[in-house]
Amino acid sequence: MKDLPGTGPATQRGVDAAPMIVLDDAELHLESAGGKVNILRGIDLTIAAGETVGVVGPSGSGKSTMMMVIAGLEQLTGGNVAVAGQDLATLNEDALARFRRARVGIVFQAFHLIPTMSALENVAVPLEFAGNAEAFDVARASLEMVGLGHRLDHYPSQLSGGEQQRVAIARAFAPQPKLLLADEPTGNLDGETGASIIETLFDLSAQRETTLLLITHDPAIAARCSRVVHLCDGQIFDHDVPA
Repeated sequence: MKDLPGTGPATQRGVDAAPMIVLDDAELHLESAGGKVNILRGIDLTIAAGETVGVVGPSGSGKSTMMMVIAGLEQLTGGNVAVAGQDLATLNEDALARFRRARVGIVFQAFHLIPTMSALENVAVPLEFAGNAEAFDVARASLEMVGLGHRLDHYPSQLSGGEQQRVAIARAFAPQPKLLLADEPTGNLDGETGASIIETLFDLSAQRETTLLLITHDPAIAARCSRVVHLCDGQIFDHDVPA
């Protein structure tokens, strides 16, 4: 597999010896008219670089909030979170944005594509913001990598749901992030299309040696990960290693 222009060989990056994610007694609560609402209740979790981890649990268990904390999009009210050796609490909003651009890719259930931009532009523009002089070359290669080399100039409204999610995946992987966060990436897709998207995520994560944290309601998808973390009521109540 060819490396994306302007990013360097994936094999040279290797797998970091330090943990990719460390949550230490992580708590997040909100104040409401009815009192304190505890969303995360003292989560301890360490994820190694290069590991694939599935996160499962009922709705409202804190899965998406935990992911947002790891991405630096939500701030803890107690405890600590470190990603790629960086204590996120020491970064201001601008520094967090730069950190995400350089280190973290995110794929959501909703595709979050800009409707007035082509597939190529949707992938290239974040790279331009990050100062990549080869943004459009990298974007083109990334879209080819997910099988959309023939759809570069198409707008989101001209793409199927599966194709839109592939554009989102291309955008997430284009900067070669160390960490890929995926929150129910097949939730808006039919079974066959969703299965193809999951194959793409796992294949690219393996090829790029990217740590993958995958939130899913599907036990079969979670079982493909090297470890499964079970959340309930804002706490981890079980870990298991699929057979």
